[in-house]
Amino acid sequence: MNKEDCFYLGKIVSKFSFKGEVLVKLDTDDPESFLEMESVFIDMNKNLIPFFIEKSSLQKSNLLRLKFEEITSEEDADRILKKELYLPLSFLPELQDDQFYFHEVIGFKVTDKLFGDVGILKGVNDSTPQALFEIERDGKEILVPVNDDFIDKLDKPNKTIHLDVPEGLIEMYLD
Repeated sequence: MNKEDCFYLGKIVSKFSFKGEVLVKLDTDDPESFLEMESVFIDMNKNLIPFFIEKSSLQKSNLLRLKFEEITSEEDADRILKKELYLPLSFLPELQDDQFYFHEVIGFKVTDKLFGDVGILKGVNDSTPQALFEIERDGKEILVPVNDDFIDKLDKPNKTIHLDVPEGLIEMYLD
């Protein structure tokens, strides 16, 4: 399995018990939907290795407590501590037509109601408090907050995002 075919699920943040249980900080708004998983891929030295889940439960609100079949001691758990978990893209739930996963819209053409053609969406930076569309136009990068109020229409068949951003936001990057 390649990382390009997967999505980031979360990271193992701590050990939970002497029997090898671990806690995973999930990168999702809906942790309950990941309680019934049979396995996950763990990034071990740039290779995605499948690990089978014996049992899982929610711990607090966004932590998933996992017991893997192969991890039976604290020493075993130490080997996977701080590692990232991935699932195949096919595990992502279907979304409504006006919703999207960030990876789906990379490469989409971006237009704005006032400005016109803005450029091509090259990425989404979600490491900031406000996720940002990274749009390339003639070698320059334009950053636009990912905000429902700014997204006028998502046209998946034509791979286009129609924005309606505040006047001057796009021009600010082009001067």
